[in-house]
Amino acid sequence: MDIFERIRQNAGGPIGQYLKFSHGYYSFPKLEGPIASHMMFRGKKVLTWSLNNYLGLAAHPEVMQADADAAKEFGMAYPMGARMMSGQTVWHEQLERELAAFVNKEDAFLLNFGYQGMVSIIDTVVTSKDVIVYDSESHACIIDGLLLHKAKGGKRFVFPHNDMVRCEKMLERATKLAATNGGGVLLITEGVFGMKGDLGNLAAIVEMKNRYDFRILVDDAHGFGTMGKTGAGTMEHFDVEDQIDIHFSTFAKSMAGIGAFVAADKDIVNFLRYNMRSQTYAKSLPMPMVKGALKRLELIKAHPEYKDKLWEIANALQAGFRERGIEIGVTQSPVTPVYMKGIVEEATNIVVDLRENYGIFCSVVTYPVIPKGEIILRIIPTATHSMEDVEYTLKCFSECKVKLDAGEYNKPMVNMADKGV
Repeated sequence: MDIFERIRQNAGGPIGQYLKFSHGYYSFPKLEGPIASHMMFRGKKVLTWSLNNYLGLAAHPEVMQADADAAKEFGMAYPMGARMMSGQTVWHEQLERELAAFVNKEDAFLLNFGYQGMVSIIDTVVTSKDVIVYDSESHACIIDGLLLHKAKGGKRFVFPHNDMVRCEKMLERATKLAATNGGGVLLITEGVFGMKGDLGNLAAIVEMKNRYDFRILVDDAHGFGTMGKTGAGTMEHFDVEDQIDIHFSTFAKSMAGIGAFVAADKDIVNFLRYNMRSQTYAKSLPMPMVKGALKRLELIKAHPEYKDKLWEIANALQAGFRERGIEIGVTQSPVTPVYMKGIVEEATNIVVDLRENYGIFCSVVTYPVIPKGEIILRIIPTATHSMEDVEYTLKCFSECKVKLDAGEYNKPMVNMADKGV
């Protein structure tokens, strides 16, 4: 069959099959205006709970000034070339030193993107002789890294989400296989799981180092800036920074930017510097993003009250949901998933009701990201939200739950794509 014909018959895959009904509204929506807790959506002002702007740095005046000053001085092209060839600057090195110090590691390496970075870290660190053990609910970037490992002939074992009994069993199997292969074992998990909001059981995993010989890679994208006494992340929260071998995080969450970093012992970071194909063959991170990240990190360290405000909002929101009998699962972080039983049509109709009648914008997650029959309305609190925002949202969600339970949303999906984008 012709490749394009197969694509056309596939109707866009599990998510894209609804493109004709969803584009520009349920999927690929356009929020407009300054980044804030209230923005414009299709000509209406909405209370926005869908931005990973945890600490409110996206529109912070000092951040915007730093971004603008760097763009004015350097433009978006500088430095030209990949880091290894001609894209190195003192500011890239300074940011790496400051990030490493903040997360209590010897060194750090800047990455252009989080997703691409994690895929490439896995591809670089392990060989076909090594065995990977990983959590079943690992982010897609980890899964894609595992696919590269599989393509090289590498083996991997998965354990059910945060099931430490099964984790140890997989470590035992991996250890035996690695010994046979002449390789090692890498365990991969997350600090904060972005859908459920719960934490990887890092303390229990670290304890297993007493019985097994393995290294640990943690994706702390949602933990960096939000978890731990200083905001250094989930490793700081569990007080296991010195036991986590490779710390990865992205700038797309608390740092409100683009880019990522990986931190570890100096010799490991240098190995990554010289061997990560995604960085060796990619242009260096542009100067406005580097100098902007330096300002963001400065503010995170100097203003712990931003994190305190984030948690004040998150705690109030989560306590309010629980008091009203609204299921939010086992979240231990600011990530607040509101669980509702239903089908895709019901999920989309709730979204329309929230946006059109209540003026609330949040992201909806359905199959295939989560199991069939479940709906997650994912709420991301930020330091820019107010207690008034929290109370209004609790009131609206309570009303929507009553409607869902009464079957009011069980009707054909509303086609919003043809109503103007």
